[in-house]
Amino acid sequence: MKLAEALQERADINRRIDQLRFRLSRNATVQEGEQPAEDPNELVKELDSCTARLEYLMAHINKTNSLTYIEGKSLTELIAKRDALNVKVSVYRSFLNEASNLSSRATRNEIKILSTVNVRSLQKKVDDMSRDLRLTDNALQQANWTVELI
Repeated sequence: MKLAEALQERADINRRIDQLRFRLSRNATVQEGEQPAEDPNELVKELDSCTARLEYLMAHINKTNSLTYIEGKSLTELIAKRDALNVKVSVYRSFLNEASNLSSRATRNEIKILSTVNVRSLQKKVDDMSRDLRLTDNALQQANWTVELI
């Protein structure tokens, strides 16, 4: 099984567990004399099966990520880099939007709004980080479809 297939299965199982949580909640109580729409015992069995498979996949995905290296970095390190870059780029973009939002003055007496940073150079930095983010994500995606799950 390729790493990407395991990641997809993990996502499917997580969605399934969310559905089971909702279904269990709907069938937790009934009015006296009534039957639940679904058998909670069967739902619990299915939940147990899903969580066991999830545990297996998570352990093997994590093991694969930590033991697989691309250009001297483990997949775990690349994932951490990608996630940190996502956060950083997002904050920088929000800041740039604010720094670029200069209101115009109708008269000389109105307060002049100035940017506190050099927007052009900061935009260049964001563009470089975005390129690095794309390249990192591309490397991860390629590895996901070529690496076998350990």
